[in-house]
Amino acid sequence: MDDGTATTADSSSLLKNPTVSEHTLQLLLTASDTSSLENSLESLTETAKSHGGRSELASKKVLAAVLEVLEHHNHNHDIIALCFKLLRNLCAGDIENQNSFIEHNGVAVVSDILRSEVGSSSSSYSLGLVRWGIQVLANVCLAGREHQRAVWEELYPEGFVLLARVSSKETCDPLCMVIYTCCDGNPEWFQILSSYDGWPVMAAIVRTASSAGFAEDWLKLLLSRICLEESQLPVLFPKLEYVDDPLGEEDTESKDGQFSSEQAFLLRILSEILSERLEDVTIATDTALFVYGIFKKSIRILEHAGRGKSGLPSGSPEVDVLGYSLTILRDICAQDNARGNRDDAESVVDVLFSYGFIELLLSLLRDLEPPTTIRKVMKQFENQDGIGASSSSLKPCPYRGFRRDIVAVIGNCAYRRKHAQNEIRQQNGILLLLQQCVIDEDNPFLKEWGIWCVRNMLEGNEENRRVVEQLEYQGTAEVPELAALGLRVEVDRSTMRAKLVNVT
Repeated sequence: MDDGTATTADSSSLLKNPTVSEHTLQLLLTASDTSSLENSLESLTETAKSHGGRSELASKKVLAAVLEVLEHHNHNHDIIALCFKLLRNLCAGDIENQNSFIEHNGVAVVSDILRSEVGSSSSSYSLGLVRWGIQVLANVCLAGREHQRAVWEELYPEGFVLLARVSSKETCDPLCMVIYTCCDGNPEWFQILSSYDGWPVMAAIVRTASSAGFAEDWLKLLLSRICLEESQLPVLFPKLEYVDDPLGEEDTESKDGQFSSEQAFLLRILSEILSERLEDVTIATDTALFVYGIFKKSIRILEHAGRGKSGLPSGSPEVDVLGYSLTILRDICAQDNARGNRDDAESVVDVLFSYGFIELLLSLLRDLEPPTTIRKVMKQFENQDGIGASSSSLKPCPYRGFRRDIVAVIGNCAYRRKHAQNEIRQQNGILLLLQQCVIDEDNPFLKEWGIWCVRNMLEGNEENRRVVEQLEYQGTAEVPELAALGLRVEVDRSTMRAKLVNVT
């Protein structure tokens, strides 16, 4: 910029819309020392990257000027994008700019542009523009409850649903940040988000994250709070069977009781959350029973599933729901163990136990093909004796690790629980569990979980130890891995009877 006269002349040429004041444009050009609106916005965006720069621009009332430009250039994508990026930087931790944004109705200005952009019949909207606009609102929300309320009242619920439907993790991540920040500052809004009007928001977010992915932790924070801490999983999970719309209505066309990919995705994320925050998240009994109900429904896949070639996720929603519901139950039981027995309430594991949990797990384990190590030894016996054994009724593991996960859950249930240990014996499960202390090509770490399970099954339970001493092996393998427990199984080939010998 050479002199003030040149600047005035250039700025006059920019007044394509007469309702944008000369004063506003002159303010921006002077603050940036440039001669064009585009260059001004780009220069100011760089300045606003620093704390000092944001404070300087706040004193020059730049934010209000940018909002005026947005109001009168709301169909110019290039200008909108430059304004959004500048507003995002101005509102990054600067309370004066954040307050100015609210005072000058910035939430409505930005939200209206986002609605117009995403809600248009054209599918050619700019993802970058939408992302930057949501990032503006996210930075504003960080200022406090007044700012959160302005955003929430402007966008909940239809606006959030509209933005959640944008199939991109670039927009899903900041949107989850906006919603979580609003609710975290106003905890009662988590209840609103769990209401009839709120479920389309959550369902749309999960659907988008399931298809487009996510890169930040905001989604996990949101789902952890809603589904686990607020115990709303039993409400959200069924919503993902249907196609939701912005008005909360649903297409209730059945999918023949099959699980959707979105339901499998939700359980996968919750399984990850529980594994990562085992000591922080408390799972309510109703939620645990709901997951158990999902698991019982999902085992129907075993009737026709082939041998899984990979672990989780497997690519099959039915198999993934089976696997992730099982791993969630595994961690619920581990969590219950870590916190010890509660005097004021029945433990979650004890409640599951009363619903036939261990009996079902042992039945599933018994119906599976033996581990590869056992199968090899059985084959050797068959060849030596010339007798074949039919295993056509036995089922393969639908994913790599299914057997291991069953054993892990049983082991966690048996940890210092005499009634669970006794149930294993009463269900004739002791030999079955001894057979899991081996290497299995289809189940990584089966041996380690098998040993853990046997240790818990025998600890402090003399009745179980006596049963082991009198076990009759019929074509199964010796399990030398029990030596890690100071035990050894000796097998008499003539009688096929086994004894558990203490070698310590």
